[in-house]
Amino acid sequence: MASSLDALLEALRASGMNTEGFGGAGGPQTPGASAPGGDGAAGASSGKEGSSAGHGGRAGGGGRGGRGGHGGGAMDFNLEFLDKMGPLSKKTVILATILIVLILAGCYWWFHPPINIHSFDTWLFVAIVILLPTFLYFSSRSRAYKTGNDKTLRDAGKSKRFRVLSYIPVAVVVVGIIGGLLSFAIIPGNAERYSNLLQTDNMEFAQDIKEVNYSEIPVIDRDSAILLGNREMGSIPEYVSQFEVSPLYSQINYQGTPVRVSPLGYADLFKWFTNREAGIPAYALVNMTTQDAEIVRLGDSPIHYSQSEPLVRNIDRHVQLSYPFYIFGEKSFEIDEEGHPWWICPVMDYTIGLFGGETVSRVVLCDATTGECQDLAVEDCPEWVDRVFPAELLIQQYNWYGAYHNGWLNSFLGQEGVVRTTPGTDGSVGYNYIAKDDDVWVYTGVTSATADNSIVGFVLVNQRTQESHFYSVAGATEDSAMQSAEGQVQNLRYTSTFPLLINVSNQPTYFMALKDGAGLVKKFAMIDIQRYQNVAVGDTVADTQKAYEALLATNGVVAEGADGATDVVTVKGTIRSMNQAVIEGNTHFYVTLEDEDGNIFDFALPGLLDIVGYKVGDTINFTYVEAAGSNVSPAYEILGADGSTENASGEPEEAPVSTDQPATPAEVAQGEGAAGGEAPQGADDAQNGDAKPTA
Repeated sequence: MASSLDALLEALRASGMNTEGFGGAGGPQTPGASAPGGDGAAGASSGKEGSSAGHGGRAGGGGRGGRGGHGGGAMDFNLEFLDKMGPLSKKTVILATILIVLILAGCYWWFHPPINIHSFDTWLFVAIVILLPTFLYFSSRSRAYKTGNDKTLRDAGKSKRFRVLSYIPVAVVVVGIIGGLLSFAIIPGNAERYSNLLQTDNMEFAQDIKEVNYSEIPVIDRDSAILLGNREMGSIPEYVSQFEVSPLYSQINYQGTPVRVSPLGYADLFKWFTNREAGIPAYALVNMTTQDAEIVRLGDSPIHYSQSEPLVRNIDRHVQLSYPFYIFGEKSFEIDEEGHPWWICPVMDYTIGLFGGETVSRVVLCDATTGECQDLAVEDCPEWVDRVFPAELLIQQYNWYGAYHNGWLNSFLGQEGVVRTTPGTDGSVGYNYIAKDDDVWVYTGVTSATADNSIVGFVLVNQRTQESHFYSVAGATEDSAMQSAEGQVQNLRYTSTFPLLINVSNQPTYFMALKDGAGLVKKFAMIDIQRYQNVAVGDTVADTQKAYEALLATNGVVAEGADGATDVVTVKGTIRSMNQAVIEGNTHFYVTLEDEDGNIFDFALPGLLDIVGYKVGDTINFTYVEAAGSNVSPAYEILGADGSTENASGEPEEAPVSTDQPATPAEVAQGEGAAGGEAPQGADDAQNGDAKPTA
């Protein structure tokens, strides 16, 4: 073993590496080295020998001695061979230049960094591949001309010239550092520029978000889509051993339906070599509503440009070399309305300093079959494209607004009006996607700077246009809602997906799927954002919707819209009996009607306060929600004789006119927001049968 180690150390020493301090008792001592643990005094007497033995004492002086005398010192590289290089011949210079250019070209082709001063990758590439070797060469030549050696004569002029040239790489690095520092928000004016990158409008939830169409709501998350898509590979047995589904699974709207799509990829390098001419024959498509998955064959238009391509047709390399001055962000795979595959490549722009103020200025569409590219402005992007702005970039831009719209100093001192998006279950970024106006919008909650368990509202941002809307709604965070839903089925140990935001009876509602240990969706849950103890669980979306609307009516949460609930029944009759009960602090009137044997109608206060104006024998006209498995149905709305809403005096009720403007996130964070309102008293989770009616 010792002889092998000695041979290895000898080979390393021959290559120019200083290995003193390794092996044996600190390695062989050179004539100019100090004794183990010494201070190098012996090097003073060894003169010229010490200088050649490592970094020993200079001839005739009291130097440090060889590094071997410090037993166990750090290994380093000896670059003295550069100092001993003599002047290069013209032929050598030409050959060296050609070789260096070829090496640089090969490195650029393989790593393909953008040729752009705003790219950190470019600075890193230049620093390692160009600046560092240049600095080492110039500094070594300067030393060689200053001290002289067997091949180089002393020349103070040339030494000074190379020393000045060695400052150029250092100056370039300093410029990069200064440019990076100028990107910080502390620089005067930068905080305002950061806060203006995303312009957000304040909107009313019930007016802007239409009631959900349950035939179009995504009921599974990305993880479930991956399971379904990967299992569908068995439908193409001739390709199952050659290709695998890429983990991309981009969510888009395809022909009005939310789907996730992902291309197939070559299983390994050998599979690429045998299939590269024919290309990738299909992509996976998962319907997020029906949970149907399929492998879509492409026929005569296979995918030739993909991320699994290692060489020329690698999509990252192809697009970057086609547009060498562009900085590309997160690419996504999409299909147009005819099902043809495309790569969507956002072009990033940095508007603050060198590396700050990131946004998207343009977008490049690359045909995944032919490789043809279209360079478009964001506003000229086709409507079938859904993902121009990466989701995490939009979240970051909103957080910049939330932190800096009142100045940089206020972002950590005082924090007046400072808000941020809610974190995900892993503490990083929490968001989901919803379909709105045939576009994909990123949804996330907005909470205060302290990131507590409540939200002051939520924000929707269009991934194609960067249009941003804030809705002032006080309620529970997504994480709290997920825990509440899991608590309803804790005996089954189901886990909740990250919630979707939907409109149910004009109430902002969390919708989520509940999955078993295998990742399969077993149940669904709806939770009132403002009163997250109101949880409805069902085996199907329709059952969950019905149970949730019944729960809203039972707890006195009545929608303000004219359309009301989606499934309500109208009934008119004479009151036969009326009993009152208090359930968990909430007053309920239980009413029975003539000719409605067996049915009891629950009028919850304060939502249906008009019921106090009725008595036994009066005629009443109202709507109610049928409760599955119970003869107690929650009343929904009291109507007049002509079907219009009445107040307690029997007069038609006029719709209130609101003069409040939507509150901004900052106002909501300070408790000044008018929109969203407070939860009505008595909106606790009262359930049917918890108390008996009393006369």
